[in-house]
Amino acid sequence: MRDLGVGFGYLLKGQRWVGRHGRQFGFGLLPGLITLVLYAAALVALAIWGEDFVAWATPFADDWSSPWLGLFRGFLTAVLFALGLLLAVLTFTAVTLLVGQPFYENLSEKVDADVSPDGTAPESGLPFWRELWISARDSLRVLLRAGLWGVLLFALGFLPFVGQTVVPVVGFFVTGFFLTEELAAVALQRRGVDLRARLALLRSRKTLVWGFGTPLGLAFLVPFVAVFLMPGAVAGATLLARDLLGEETAAEDDRADEPVSS
Repeated sequence: MRDLGVGFGYLLKGQRWVGRHGRQFGFGLLPGLITLVLYAAALVALAIWGEDFVAWATPFADDWSSPWLGLFRGFLTAVLFALGLLLAVLTFTAVTLLVGQPFYENLSEKVDADVSPDGTAPESGLPFWRELWISARDSLRVLLRAGLWGVLLFALGFLPFVGQTVVPVVGFFVTGFFLTEELAAVALQRRGVDLRARLALLRSRKTLVWGFGTPLGLAFLVPFVAVFLMPGAVAGATLLARDLLGEETAAEDDRADEPVSS
């Protein structure tokens, strides 16, 4: 259980790191803001034209009498918007990391160099387009895994009592695991650790992963919070990745006052 506290500690240390390095925090906000604008536009469009889409998709109900037609299509419109919102929450991190690949890659390298005893950071040696392709491919594979878990938990949610108590808790831990995988992938991919090896590494210390990712996932449910926590989350996930790989890290007090190069 000690790892739960250690994982949460990395989350806090990541936020403190970007707090001490304002320029890195500022650059790290840009991808989240871009993604937020895109998602907000998509959700607004869904709210405006969702009812028309439902009407188009349910022509068999055109002849239904009032109030059943309105109730039926109103319910489907609400479900459609709720599903769009859920999809936005589940994919926000992956899309933000993809949009901000160069920003977060640079931020993660700065964290590595700052906490490394010799002041160096691992480099992948791959061209940018190759890194982007690997990141997009792996993110899609992770989202498919998360989607399967989502379908399973949704089905289990209909079970009496268990569906209203146990299933939501399990859902938060599952979300925390996959959220941590996406964030730690920035540092681990740079070290040449592929997706299969990353998942095995994370499963080997699940309580550490849950301590980091579960409270972060809960915080991401609050509107706009994800944008401001993303830079620190990437920084914290880099520290967590170093721990998972057993890499030596300089004491925070030893390097707290050292500048980080731009």
